[in-house]
Order: sequence, then structure tokens, then C-alpha cells
Amino acid sequence: MCEGAGSPAEINLRERDIANMWLAGEAGLPTLLVADIDRGGVFASLYGTLALLSAEDQAHVAGFVINKFRGDQTILAPGLDDLERLTGRPTLGVLPFVEDLWMDVEDSLSLDASRPEQPAAGTDTLDVAVVRLRYISNFTDADALSAEPGVRVRFTRSAADIERADLVIVPGTKATVEDLERLRATGLDHALRARAQRGDPIFGICGGYQLLGERIHDEIESRRGTVAGLGLLPANTRFEPDKILRRRTGHSPWLGTDASGYEIRHGRVERTGGSPLIDADEGCVNGAVAGTSWHGVLERDGFRRAYLARVAAARRRRFVPGNTPFAAVRAAHLDVLGDLVANHIDTATLERLIEAGPPAGLPTIDTEVRRVAALRDHS
Repeated sequence: MCEGAGSPAEINLRERDIANMWLAGEAGLPTLLVADIDRGGVFASLYGTLALLSAEDQAHVAGFVINKFRGDQTILAPGLDDLERLTGRPTLGVLPFVEDLWMDVEDSLSLDASRPEQPAAGTDTLDVAVVRLRYISNFTDADALSAEPGVRVRFTRSAADIERADLVIVPGTKATVEDLERLRATGLDHALRARAQRGDPIFGICGGYQLLGERIHDEIESRRGTVAGLGLLPANTRFEPDKILRRRTGHSPWLGTDASGYEIRHGRVERTGGSPLIDADEGCVNGAVAGTSWHGVLERDGFRRAYLARVAAARRRRFVPGNTPFAAVRAAHLDVLGDLVANHIDTATLERLIEAGPPAGLPTIDTEVRRVAALRDHS
């Protein structure tokens, strides 16, 4: 299954698009348009998306799916019938809205969604604030914390949240220097520095680790040369043209537990003081501030729970970690999603599309917009 990115009808980007209809055309894939009815305008969205595609792209669109429907489906049915009459394509299913259906995502729009909270296993809870950087990336690093009983995770740009939280996570970023400048422009650098001075825990991951350091030399992403970091960790970063892409395993002497994760970065970080977080040379610990270049490190159950125990001790919280593996929590949520598809989508038709490809003879919706675009392309 290939999932597109954004809308397939972003006609201003179509010539450079490789994630949506170009891929469908190259591989001969049948395509379903999925629309979020909770946002409103679902029929106009589906019809308009199809109508804006070229005839060649429309030939791959075999049907529709409605997502996040609330209420009586019989009220929706006449609209689905009209949509099929207007487009010649069926709606293969209507997925109901499910509260707190969590799954791994890549789109930062999901940060506004509520995150399920598990009841605390002990007396106290832990409040985790994830700094909502403008160019935030790999924000699923915090998902394992959300699955821990008694841990509340929120993404925030509030200095007050950063001040009050038991733990602050500075996540990865696609633009380290730009996000560092934005932290300074909004005063969040002062909030982070005040936390460090009080001995309140801060954990930086990849780009977040880099901006917590003393200096960043970047001629690759921002091309700003050498800039000062926040100075909360004794570490310097230099960006290199080639990107590191690898999985890692090791041991954290600081926490007394094994660690694992993956790296995807241009920055090379050199620790100049403090203590290593993992093995002899990965990451840095300086008082209550720690950082690592490894994404996914908090998904390792022993590492996450040992670190949360340190956070709880620093904040004088009587916190008791859970005992369910994060992998099992993730699998359970995916099972719920799988059941939704099995119970609410015409899987027999879906299987036929997978086996046979796009049906022949699907009608084309012709519009003035498409004719103007075609004239522009041939001018």
C-alpha cells in the first residue's frame, strides 16, 4: 500500500510531484481518495479533487472512503449515491469516528489532536512538555511517553508550560538554526535556561540536542556559518553534506540500561564535557540536561522507564512506571485500526482492485480549470 502526501490535486506542484499521482501512474496503481468528514465539505472535497486531476490521473482513481464520520449513516447515504452518479465511482466505506485512536503519523497537523492518557500506576503523575518547534520533525519520539501510565504529554510554545512541566523534550527539527533563532525570538530560550539552572530535567533529541549545545557550524541547511547554541550542554555540532542513516544499539551507563534507536542527520555532534548518555561517545549529560542524536530512544522500555524514574526523583514525584511494552501498546492501536477497515470498508472490492488494478473505462470529469491548465502546459 502506498500512502500519498498532502492532496493529489495540488496543481501548482503537479509537475514536481512524486508522492501522489505520479507514483500511481508509474506503477499502474488503483487509487482511493480518503476524505476527513470531521473537517466538513467532504463531497466538494472529493468531487473537486477528482475534477482537478488530469484525465490520465483520474483514470487511476477507483473510489472513495469517508473517514471520521459521526452520527446516522442513513443521512449520509443520499450524498454517497449522488457522488457515485456524478463521478462514476463508488464509496467503498465510511469509517466511524473513534475517540483517542492513536497511531504513528508524520503530519504535524496531528499535534493538535488529543492524546490518550493512561491512569497513573502510582500516587503522582508526570507532566511532559514537548517544545513545538516550527520545523519539528520525528515528533513521534514522544509517543512512547504518552503510552506510559500517569504521563501527560503536550506540544507547546508556552514559556509557562516549559516552566511548570516535570520534563521538557526538545525534539528533532528539519531546520536546527532557524528553530534556534525562533526560540530566542519568542523568549523560550530564557525559559529553558531557567529550567536548567533550577535543575529541572530537559531532554534533547537530534536537532533538539544540537541546539542545546554551545556552537553550531552550518554551511549545509541554513548556511549561516557558526552560531551560538543555548549553551546548556557542552557539545558542538558541525553539519556535513552527507546524511547519516543507521540503526543503533548500545548501553547507557548513566541509566544502567540498554538503549536503541536510529539516526537520520547531517549534524555531527562532539561532546566537549559532561558525561556520555550512551556508550562512551553518544549523547551528553550535564546536570539535569541530557541529549542524544538517536531518535526512538524513548521507545526502549527499560531506557524510558529508567529516565522517567530520574525525572520523578528530580521533581520529587511519587511516580510508578507501567509494565506494558510500548510495542504491545502500538500493536493494540493498530489492531483497532485494522478492525475498523475490516468492518466498515468493502474489502472484497478492495482486494479486486489490488489484484486487477484500476478498472477500465472510468469516466473523466472535464472542467474549465483543467482545460486552462492543459492550454498552459502546451503553450
